[in-house]
Amino acid sequence: MAGALLLTACGGDDSGDGGGGVTIGYQGPLSGDNVQLGVNMEYGVKLAIKEANASGDLDFKIKYKAVDDQGLPEKATAAAQKAIDDQDVKAVVGPAFSGPTDSASPLYTQAGMATVSPSATRPDLTEKGYKSLLRAVPNDASQGAGMAAYFDKKTDAKKVMIVDDKTDYGVGLADVAEKELKAVGIEVTRTSAQQKTPDYSATAKKVANSKADGLIYAGYYQDAGPFAKKIKEAGFDGIMMSDDGTKDDQFLKLAGKSAEGWYLTCPCTDPNVDAKTKKFAADYKKEYKEAPGTYSAESYDVTNMIIEELKKAGPDVERQALADALAKAEYKGLTKTFSFDDKGNLKKQAIFLYQVKSGKIEYQGSIEELTAS
Repeated sequence: MAGALLLTACGGDDSGDGGGGVTIGYQGPLSGDNVQLGVNMEYGVKLAIKEANASGDLDFKIKYKAVDDQGLPEKATAAAQKAIDDQDVKAVVGPAFSGPTDSASPLYTQAGMATVSPSATRPDLTEKGYKSLLRAVPNDASQGAGMAAYFDKKTDAKKVMIVDDKTDYGVGLADVAEKELKAVGIEVTRTSAQQKTPDYSATAKKVANSKADGLIYAGYYQDAGPFAKKIKEAGFDGIMMSDDGTKDDQFLKLAGKSAEGWYLTCPCTDPNVDAKTKKFAADYKKEYKEAPGTYSAESYDVTNMIIEELKKAGPDVERQALADALAKAEYKGLTKTFSFDDKGNLKKQAIFLYQVKSGKIEYQGSIEELTAS
């Protein structure tokens, strides 16, 4: 973790070789509580840029600019403005989290600069008229529906308790999961636990006393870890499930043995086991001395999609022209084919399931395939 932070701090603003060119930005949490999710994505972006510059296929160099929003809505506009004020920045990968995406998108739209988020999943983001925003990930309408489908088809759960962390992301996902669970006839009870709650004992006892046989925690690993510990202490023995915000090895470190058995959903495949992404995973590990994490491969794909359009348009392309080209693009990446509807949503939606087994997050497969039988 210390190494990741050091590389982020020192690797800052340039993955090119100086001289003219064009810059691709990245906005996400590069400090703060959920920094590892941001670093996962940043490394994917930087690797794509490095490979493109080394390929000999470009007549120009691509530089990299990071703007840190700490994953917080209140930091997002200042971060976005830094990217916008740099006239060499033609497009941004991100913002990474839903709250910052909502805060920053009006500025990016006004600037005519495309933002392609590999990870912002709150459903209503593409309903607000943000013409700059493309969402290169299935949204939480799909993730919540996937959670409900798994509980319905693969478990005997009759009652599920949902706990959200009161963030834009957590509440949005919890809303969808509640709606979809009720639609399949599963009883739902719900509560909230503020992000950074000092002690989750009271919430854990509420879950244990609820007589629910299933639990969904909608939030991020920084809180899911200590919450999982308190859930185990409270004696809850039902099915435990969380989301892409929790699907990170930091959850394992924070929860310890209490993470065992948890299911984790994600609109992301596992680049370490998927045959199509194994070379990427090897190159990533060679470069950064760690395996790719959640959304690393998707960020790599998104960056390469932007690079592909820059190849066609040239480095002098106007921001708005590049944004228009990306909105119409169809790009076959390692993780999926990227193309967007008229609201900027990814056309093909797929959710994947993982489970913590023997202290590791293990890929189980797509929920659609797992529940088909």
